[in-house]
Amino acid sequence: MRVIVVEDEPAMADAVVRGLRRDGMAVDVAYDGDEGSEKLSVTRYDVAVLDRDLPGRSGDDLCDELVAAGGLTRVLMLTASGTPADKVEGLSRGADDYLAKPFDFPELVARVRALGRRATPAVPPTLRAGDVVLDPARRTVLRSGRPVELTRKEFGVLEVLLAAGGAVVSSEELLERVWDENADPFTTTVRVTVMTLRKKLGAPGLIDTVVGAGYRVPADGTPTA
Repeated sequence: MRVIVVEDEPAMADAVVRGLRRDGMAVDVAYDGDEGSEKLSVTRYDVAVLDRDLPGRSGDDLCDELVAAGGLTRVLMLTASGTPADKVEGLSRGADDYLAKPFDFPELVARVRALGRRATPAVPPTLRAGDVVLDPARRTVLRSGRPVELTRKEFGVLEVLLAAGGAVVSSEELLERVWDENADPFTTTVRVTVMTLRKKLGAPGLIDTVVGAGYRVPADGTPTA
């Protein structure tokens, strides 16, 4: 899941980013509305966590821009104002959720993950292919009932491939969905991560390489050759 946090209080922003990354998300950060608008215009995010009161473009302005663009990015508003009237105003602008400061971090993570599942098509809470079961909320992977220990990036790659429902996912898209803006697009990091993921999942093989296109996990989990 690719997330952007737009928050002008650096300590708050950095704490949220660290926490979401620990939960396995690829997270970018912007410390004012103008920087946030620029990043939102060039990268497709699953969820945008927006502080309403920002220097430059406000969080409301960024929400308006996302709604007008007709994209699939879900919006979670963060604000120090948690009155019912403030919530109604934020939601009426097209925000998908609203959380007042101070907040419990586990609740923030749960809300971000819930919004991420509201993509089109909707992603089920548990992803399956054959005997592999991935639970994004619990950060677990089982194969034939046995746990598979994965790194955050390996988990993220498998999550994206399973969510694709059998469609081919390019290396470029995996890099965009699983890594953040600090990733080097010219490295072999995706290929190496897929290689180690295959080893950990074991036989029979689950991930197909589609030459010149990317990778896929057959929707029915049919083993690869």
